[in-house]
Amino acid sequence: MAINLSGEFTTSGNPDEVFDFLSDPNKFGPLLPDFQSMSVQDPTHFTVKLRAGVGNLRGNAEIRMELAEATRPHRAQYQGQGTAVGSRITLSAGFDLSPASESTKVAWQSEANVFGKLASLAGGLLEPLGRENIQKLIDGLQQALAEPAQSQPLAAPVGLESAGIGQPPAVASAPAEVATEAAGLTPANLDIPQSGTAAPADNAPAEKDRANESAPPNN
Repeated sequence: MAINLSGEFTTSGNPDEVFDFLSDPNKFGPLLPDFQSMSVQDPTHFTVKLRAGVGNLRGNAEIRMELAEATRPHRAQYQGQGTAVGSRITLSAGFDLSPASESTKVAWQSEANVFGKLASLAGGLLEPLGRENIQKLIDGLQQALAEPAQSQPLAAPVGLESAGIGQPPAVASAPAEVATEAAGLTPANLDIPQSGTAAPADNAPAEKDRANESAPPNN
């Protein structure tokens, strides 16, 4: 049973940026529906584990993926094959990029084929399920491509830093005594009495006169 879908969408960013995302297995792989885990062998080969099945036929799928075509910045295409619930699965997803007005148009095509037990027992349930999963992939891809532009930090308005906004608060002014000493103006060289004690007057001449008067005359 084959399931084919195609469509297009427009995303922000130039074709080179969109191509870089689409051609990176580490970014594209986790977008696959019902993703569980992945391992990367090299830049173009990786293996993903997905939950797969319908109704009572459920299990895990291991899909070996390849970036089969990568033409910068115009096209990226993946191909994969694997097994799930006793069935063989093949799939492909291609993306053609073209520049639009300040954006990029992405035209996509997908194909999935299911052989074996799932195809014979699930019957008509596979096609609507396949369409739903492909749409999940495209929705996830659009969201992931839009996130880098939305997550850019806003630049601070010019002049806020010079106005002191966003800067550490100013240190409180030092006490007057500390500021005075820092300037070299201490109480000692300002002749300011300390602790309320008046400086002693210079009484040396008066004391010398009294000493001379009390001394006995020389014969």
